[in-house]
Amino acid sequence: MMDRDTKDCIKMMRDLVSDVQGAPYPGDDIKSELYAIWYEHAQRAAVECFEFLDANFPLEQKEINKSVDKILQ
Repeated sequence: MMDRDTKDCIKMMRDLVSDVQGAPYPGDDIKSELYAIWYEHAQRAAVECFEFLDANFPLEQKEINKSVDKILQ
């Protein structure tokens, strides 16, 4: 059985993935208003996810950081 923090985390991550999958194609003008609005929303959602993970899963934080670092290399 999952605790509430885990359920909340899963919901936040699913929402973030949905936001990223729904990204509008920027077309010729990468500064288009629709893309800018989406980007700001996705950035905010990502920051909220990481802050939630830091606050509620401190022991797992190091492993998450290692995984993210591997992806970004």
